[in-house]
Amino acid sequence: MLSRIAESLFWIGRYVERADGTARIVDVLRLQLLEDPGADEQVAAGTVLSVIMGMPAEGAADFATVGDLLVFDRANASSISGAWHSARENARRTRETLSTELWESINTTWHRWRSMGRNAVTDRHLSWVRERAALVNGIADSTMSHDDAWDFLVLGRMLERADMTARLVANGGLHHRGPSWSSVLGSCGATQAFMRTERGLLTDDRAAAFLVLNREFPRSVLFALTEAEHRLIALSPESSRMGVYDEARRQLGGIRTALEYRSTPEVLADLPTQMFRVQSAITASSKAIAAKYFQSGPLPTWTEELV
Repeated sequence: MLSRIAESLFWIGRYVERADGTARIVDVLRLQLLEDPGADEQVAAGTVLSVIMGMPAEGAADFATVGDLLVFDRANASSISGAWHSARENARRTRETLSTELWESINTTWHRWRSMGRNAVTDRHLSWVRERAALVNGIADSTMSHDDAWDFLVLGRMLERADMTARLVANGGLHHRGPSWSSVLGSCGATQAFMRTERGLLTDDRAAAFLVLNREFPRSVLFALTEAEHRLIALSPESSRMGVYDEARRQLGGIRTALEYRSTPEVLADLPTQMFRVQSAITASSKAIAAKYFQSGPLPTWTEELV
C-alpha cells in the first residue's frame, strides 16, 4: 500500500473519532453546567480549553467560547468542524480504497454539518455528531475488507479514542472543578454498561476504574490501547524471538501494562497524571507510526536532464 494512502486512512480514523470525542467533551461541560447551577462557568470552560484540550487560554471563557473554538471553528483541527472537514478531505484522496458506502457517509456528514449553520451549541448538535461518527465507523467495519487498509483506519480510530477517553476521565478526576462521574459516563455512552457491570452501584472510583481499566467496554482506555496494539501486530507481525522492535508497540504496550498490571487504587490515586501519561504515550506512538509507515520527505518528481 502506498504510504500516502495509509496515512490518509489513519487520519480518517483519527478525525472521525476526534469529532465524536470532542462532542463528548463539550457535552460533559454542558451537562455539568445544567446539573450544577452554582458551578463557575468561566472556571469550567477554562478547564476544558486549557487543561483538557491543551489550548492556550486568552481571556475569560464561557460555554459560548468553548462552542466557537471546539465546535464551529473550521480552522481548528481539534474542533468538530475541523475534524469533519479533514476526514472528508482525506477520504477524497483515498476514494479508490474506501468502500463507496463509506465515502458517501463521510461526504454526506460533512455537507449536512455545514448546512446546520453556526448557532449556539445544543444537545442536537452534539448527539448528531456522535450518531454520525458511529454510523461512519459501523459502515467502515461492515463494508471494507479487514486488510491493511482497514487496519490503518482502525489504528487511527483507537489511538484517538484512547486519547479522548483519557481526557474525559482526567476532567472527571479534577475535584471541585470537574463534572460528576454520572455525566462523564453518560457522555461516553457507558451508563447502561456500567450499571450492568457494577449492579447499579455508582461511586466515583468504580466509574473511573470502568472507563480506564475495563477490558470489555469498547470506549475504555485499556480496550482502545489493546485494540491499537492488535492492529500494529497485524500490520507488522513480530518475527524476532526477543524483545519488541516496533517503537509504536513499545510505547502502547508500556502504558497498557502500567495500567493493566498496577492495582486499581494505585491507578486511581493520581488519575489526571496517569491520563496525561496515556496521552504522552499515544503521541509518541503516533510519531513512531508516521516515521515507519508514512512519507516523511518530499515526494520525488521528474526533472529534465541538464545538457
